[in-house]
Amino acid sequence: MQNQEDQAYMKNFDSSNLLFFLYQHRKTLIVVSLAAALVSAVVSLMIQEKYLSSVVLFPAASNSISKSLMTEDVTGKQDINAFGEEEEAEQLLQILNSDEISGRIRAKYQLMKHYGIDPDDQYALTETLKEYEDNVTFKRTEFNSVRIDVMDHSADTAAMIANDIAALLDTVRTRMQHDRAKQGLRIIEQEYQDMLKYMRQIDDSLTGIRAKGLTDFEVEVEQLTKAYYEAVAQGKTSVVKKLEEKLAIFSEYGSAYLTLTEAREFEQEQLSLLRAKYEETKADASESLTTKFVVNRAWPSEKKAYPIRWLIVVVSTFSAFLLTILAIIALENVKRFRNAEEK
Repeated sequence: MQNQEDQAYMKNFDSSNLLFFLYQHRKTLIVVSLAAALVSAVVSLMIQEKYLSSVVLFPAASNSISKSLMTEDVTGKQDINAFGEEEEAEQLLQILNSDEISGRIRAKYQLMKHYGIDPDDQYALTETLKEYEDNVTFKRTEFNSVRIDVMDHSADTAAMIANDIAALLDTVRTRMQHDRAKQGLRIIEQEYQDMLKYMRQIDDSLTGIRAKGLTDFEVEVEQLTKAYYEAVAQGKTSVVKKLEEKLAIFSEYGSAYLTLTEAREFEQEQLSLLRAKYEETKADASESLTTKFVVNRAWPSEKKAYPIRWLIVVVSTFSAFLLTILAIIALENVKRFRNAEEK
């Protein structure tokens, strides 16, 4: 009798009545949930533990020696202690994600072997890179700092990799800037040498003119002209003839002397500016400042960061519970559909 009532009630059962539905299938749900919890607990124990180490740093506004220390123009000079803005932080992120840093870290720590990847595998490098990208992440924080996170099954290795990546940041950026600065240095150095050569040519020409007796054109021509007219007035023929010879030299070479003198003054000023630029570029090509301000260095973590076993068990159990409910609902709907067709 009771069975017939239950069957009649079940026929009219609506699965939206959740509490009744859960009660009716409590045994199945409990068994499946317990099995899922047990399996997930065993699986979580088999997952290799990983430790997290982090480096937090701020970008520097500039690591150029010339811009920070050598520029005379105050408006163009950058504070050596100034923090960088969003643009500098994005630049650091691009460098941190470069193949050069990744390659150096993979080579130094032999990550292919460290991650247990067979070097003879067809996709060994691809798998190593994927593992590296999964374990090493970079992000810009809301405070415009950059955070380097490294996960590894060895706490010491995670800390060392994080600190080495931060150190390589300076190395790679400095190398990039030095390569460009050296190109500029070669150009400026050639211009500087060409200008020195031109200055020597001007000096040689002026030396030749001075050898003819012309040393200070404006003063000497004034004195010679005055002496010439005095000699003419006094009728000193021999003196007049000598003065005319000197005036002829001044007339012949005076214009060239003035032109060369003005050119030398201008070129000397340009040479001074070029030399200052040469010294700045030379400093940029050989020296550099740090590209970052390190807030926190990485240290070996005392507690594992992964896996969170209780979370794996809870999520797995809850997921199995929901999937079981959906499966039961689906089966009941199929049965109803078939019963409806039979009738």
